Amino acid sequence: MSLNTLKQADGIWLNANLMTFNNELPYGTVENAVIATEKGRISLIEPMTVGLEQQLDELNISYTDLQGKWLSPGLIDCHTHIVYGGNRAKEFEMRLTGVSYEEIARQGGGILSTVKATRAASESELTASAIKRIERLLSEGVTTIEIKSGYGLDLETEIKMLKVARALEEQIPATIKTTFLGAHAVPPEYKENPDDYISYLCDEVLPQVVEHNLADAVDAFCENIGFSKEQVEKVFAAAENADLPIKLHAEQLSDQEGTQLAASYKALSVDHLEYVSEEGIAAIASSGTVAVLLPAAFYYLHEKQVPPIEWLREYKVPMALATDCNPGSAPCTSLLLMLNMGCTLFRMTPEETLRAVTINAAKALGLQKELGTLAVGKRADFAIWDIKAPCELPYAFGHNPCVGVVKNGEPVLDKLI
Repeated sequence: MSLNTLKQADGIWLNANLMTFNNELPYGTVENAVIATEKGRISLIEPMTVGLEQQLDELNISYTDLQGKWLSPGLIDCHTHIVYGGNRAKEFEMRLTGVSYEEIARQGGGILSTVKATRAASESELTASAIKRIERLLSEGVTTIEIKSGYGLDLETEIKMLKVARALEEQIPATIKTTFLGAHAVPPEYKENPDDYISYLCDEVLPQVVEHNLADAVDAFCENIGFSKEQVEKVFAAAENADLPIKLHAEQLSDQEGTQLAASYKALSVDHLEYVSEEGIAAIASSGTVAVLLPAAFYYLHEKQVPPIEWLREYKVPMALATDCNPGSAPCTSLLLMLNMGCTLFRMTPEETLRAVTINAAKALGLQKELGTLAVGKRADFAIWDIKAPCELPYAFGHNPCVGVVKNGEPVLDKLI
């Protein structure tokens, strides 16, 4: 044990059981360990040694004794639409009377109803509602959140949404990654001219997004009620020209072969994937793209076709899970619930689901060098859990065993009293 390292540490946690996801053991387990941080990064991970507490006490070095609690990397919600105006509770009621999600969208509801509410909302209103949703995620050990635009569908509102998302990082203890999703739906102004809308996004909106450094990636909705593969490729070409990585909503309602297109652009992730083909999975396996699965939307829309988990395993495609927090198909602010749904709805293993919200979610955002595992040199983002074994996290739902959150080495949610 390096006492010199501990002397210089800003924070020390003893008697911790670690889910590092950084070795070959299940969950990357390191039991009965000490973890220390310095200047916002992990500076030490080692097994506990006999008498360490006494040595630290004699040197007057403060520490937290976790008494066998479990510690994981901070959880990562890698696909959300958490900045939006209004809600769609009425459409929820309509679906329960037999109207399909696709029918609602074709009648001008769905995404477009949220567009109307978001255009009307002020930045302060969007910020206040987003913070309420994010606070619920933070309380469950989430330290990194991706936020998409896509409820503006015009220059002014897309910029407004991205500005709100960017500014949230200054108000909450979380890393925020922003994604430009202008190609989310065709706005009313371009109802008869979707190709012109794509040109507008590429020629007018995206350049402003880039100029003001408002996006970390570009996304699109490739679907029969969204945009064709040809239209999406124009967006991807513009993103590539702007040196922005791409993501894609793909194969949620039908197989449009968007997954293969995304793979050809080395996409960070393709998301949903209920209807993806084996050819699509082979393509993303070759491109190193992460498959982001969204069980809340699957559950909420009464989907019947489960993403092909066995193919994803066979081709060794990294699988991530996310809330997809949005007002229409996944009004969800619990990433812990996604662990349970990943197991019960998609038949993932508990370890697969926990890797899906740590190391694989980090890969889906291009953050794997900084986040997603517990390792010396990585950012000191982690969550502390009052559990006896890691499998308890996906096992129970409606229960939150998170008792501490550390962001950049600083405790931000401390229930260890």
